[in-house]
Amino acid sequence: MAEAGKREVDFADRNETDTVKAKRLKNDPNSDQDNHNESASANPLFGFKTTTVLRDSAREKNMFIHGKLNDQDAVIILEKTPIREDTLLEIFNGSRLKLDMRNDIYSTYQLQPPAHLNEMKTTVVCPATEKHVKKYLRQETYLVQETGEDYRSITLPYIQSQSFSVQWVYNILEKKAEAERIVYEDPDQDVGFVLLPDFKWDQKQLDDLHLIAIVHRRDIKSLRDLTALHLPLLTNIHKKGEESILKRYGVAASKLKVYLHYQPSYYHLHIHFNALSYDAPGCGVEHAHLLSDVIQNLQADSQYYHSRSLSFPLRADQGLLSKFKDAGKL
Repeated sequence: MAEAGKREVDFADRNETDTVKAKRLKNDPNSDQDNHNESASANPLFGFKTTTVLRDSAREKNMFIHGKLNDQDAVIILEKTPIREDTLLEIFNGSRLKLDMRNDIYSTYQLQPPAHLNEMKTTVVCPATEKHVKKYLRQETYLVQETGEDYRSITLPYIQSQSFSVQWVYNILEKKAEAERIVYEDPDQDVGFVLLPDFKWDQKQLDDLHLIAIVHRRDIKSLRDLTALHLPLLTNIHKKGEESILKRYGVAASKLKVYLHYQPSYYHLHIHFNALSYDAPGCGVEHAHLLSDVIQNLQADSQYYHSRSLSFPLRADQGLLSKFKDAGKL
């Protein structure tokens, strides 16, 4: 208990120092403007004004916030970074602890690690459009079953009527952006692709490894477009993607799940490579299709994904859901 008391004193000392500093700044007439200029230049989020919390998750330890940044609409995504094994010694030896409760062999503490180990991954979307805001807003979800004919009469016309820009994908393929992040590239324009880390992966530990293979071809929007003619492309991605990850990260193919989303988040064919231990968002059975299964299905039936009924989730605010409702499919 004496140790807990000492920790509480440490917190009190620090708080007292902060209070004295605050009083000094308050009495300095130039401190407000200087502090504002310094904060704004060092912190791109300085002055952000929250409008609403769009979504938060205690399980995933993230929060999506809509607000104003420099008078522009913005969405800020805050995510707690994972605890890494190589930082444990520093956490145990360099943190401050405050006792919450002790009962027999059990005790709980509030732990404040060293500042550089208390990071939070922050994603800024600015200026954010209404589509961005709706994308991150918590919405009721529905499971849609789409036949091949539904795709051609409902989904495809909807996709073609929307302005879903994939220019950022082309920027990657053309090395205009993120070229330094590319882990591997096969430049062949028919069966080639680039492999790079997904933005959600901090690249600091392998338990949540997540990379994306983006094909060079620009005529394949999604799983629905695939036929047996695309088998060389798919098998090339599967083989070389796994080989590249083994060489770069030491993770064997037996430790990976490789899959496509349907519906995808953007309409340019891309394939996910995840650590098997990582429960990535969107890897559930209602959304993900293993690449090995896709290859076998196309080997058995060239037109498999043209006629097969596919199920996928849609949020209440998504326009495609309205199209299915209007067609009497829900």
